Amino acid sequence: MSLKVIIASKNPVKIEATQAGFKRMFPNQSFTYKGLSVPSEVSDQPMSNKETLQGAANRAKNAKDENLEADYWVGIEGGIYEDDFGMQAFAWIVVLSKEKASQAQTAVFYVPEPIAKMVREGVELGEADDIYFGRSNSKQKDGAVGILTKGEIDRKSYYEHAMIMALIPFLKNP
Repeated sequence: MSLKVIIASKNPVKIEATQAGFKRMFPNQSFTYKGLSVPSEVSDQPMSNKETLQGAANRAKNAKDENLEADYWVGIEGGIYEDDFGMQAFAWIVVLSKEKASQAQTAVFYVPEPIAKMVREGVELGEADDIYFGRSNSKQKDGAVGILTKGEIDRKSYYEHAMIMALIPFLKNP
């Protein structure tokens, strides 16, 4: 029997990361996946850890509300936060099932100051990356993390590890 996973995004990177995480954690289970555009109900560029987590939770809940027939609903939200060292970038992943909810955060990395300056001025991080690096639509490709690590960690693998961690409560552990 195939289980249905709804990803609260049509972004191919988020869909691929979700698929990869589920396949790795449930290798003997068959899944079907569907991307769905739903609102995050937070800022286009979340500016805190709390707002970013809320955006991921809202996406998962809104996807569930729109498609009750699924087995899992996944929300992924990228955000930033400023601390004494600069501007951090990260994402939260929320996974819902009919019985459980779980979440995990990606690793954190610092964006270069010229990009941080644009974000502080109101430009979304993905757009600021595109402007600074002379690219287009990088958030649906390798993202800031891929650009800054010279492809060593692309956006899909960056999300995939957090997806795996978010799925831990759904495993049948001893």
